[in-house]
Amino acid sequence: MFKRSAVIAASLALATLGTATACSSSGSSGGSGSSDSGTPTVRLMVGGIDKQIYLPYELAQQLGFYKKYGVNVVLSTELDGGVGAEDAMASGQVDMAGAWYNHTIDFQVKGKAVEDIIQLSGAPGERVMCATGENVHSAADFKGKTIGVTDLGSGTDTLIKFLAAQKGLKTSDFNRVGVGAGATVVAGLQNHKVDCAITTQPTVAALEKKNIAYSAIDLATTSGASSALGGMWPAASVLSRTDWVNSHKDAAQKVVDALVATMHWINTHSAADIANNLPASYTNNALVTKADYITALTQDKGQFLPDGIMPAGGPKTSLATEILAGNATSSVDLSTTFTNDFVVAANKLEGFTTTTTPAGANG
Repeated sequence: MFKRSAVIAASLALATLGTATACSSSGSSGGSGSSDSGTPTVRLMVGGIDKQIYLPYELAQQLGFYKKYGVNVVLSTELDGGVGAEDAMASGQVDMAGAWYNHTIDFQVKGKAVEDIIQLSGAPGERVMCATGENVHSAADFKGKTIGVTDLGSGTDTLIKFLAAQKGLKTSDFNRVGVGAGATVVAGLQNHKVDCAITTQPTVAALEKKNIAYSAIDLATTSGASSALGGMWPAASVLSRTDWVNSHKDAAQKVVDALVATMHWINTHSAADIANNLPASYTNNALVTKADYITALTQDKGQFLPDGIMPAGGPKTSLATEILAGNATSSVDLSTTFTNDFVVAANKLEGFTTTTTPAGANG
């Protein structure tokens, strides 16, 4: 998962503290509660709520869509040194996680039933940024280099191992180190602690503006991901334990209704419109100006799916990544890792036209 810079994490920690009372009133750790009006409360932790790849969760809140569709969503974010969003969800600390789809495969390997109930993006939203002067243009050039990932064992670590394996490299051919995200990535590249690092917007924009690094591999858009990874690679999503979903179908549906409406809103509005509806601390901070944020979002907005549907071939591509990276085998049953049922109902509710070809049971 993705960690925050110290500056942004501090402000988000304060925001999370402000919601502590709401969290404590949402019932036991095993599920959502209800307000006095009967509106269900759902706790959703995001793996970096201020990152562009994860903007739909907060945007839905700012647009009033959770309220519109009858659910109280208490958002929080994983912080440096804290439990990851997907692990908090799996252990029952929160009901849902805003995290990458591939974690459902990882959990199945570990014997835990977790499913993806809405797919927000068809690409990781990442770029492999290499320090200015490095002669790296593909994963074949990783040999002998030090590559920064969020954390060893994280989704970005899996992607780096996969990209290298595609080019015939073993993990012993290069070094991987955890560099977090945001300011720590910038410092790592600027001080040559790493030769390259995989990161997201708005960090990418900050690195390019300061001429610290350049984009060597594009995994930020659906076209870039398809080229580099062999197909559309589902990333940002909403994950929940299958037992929780089965016992809270109404609450799950309402969350999906709100996020499907948000994805259609994103698809029909400009990057500037989106930025104007996000908290100011997300779009203008020590790392990036609002103008840079908008430029970056314009560049990588194509990662977001317009209708929340898990795309055909996406799960298979993700599983292939996990297998080649040594994290899974072909025995994984993809049919239990995702469902399009809630999304189909949400699109039908509003009469939205869907454009994404849905994945079948085998991915």
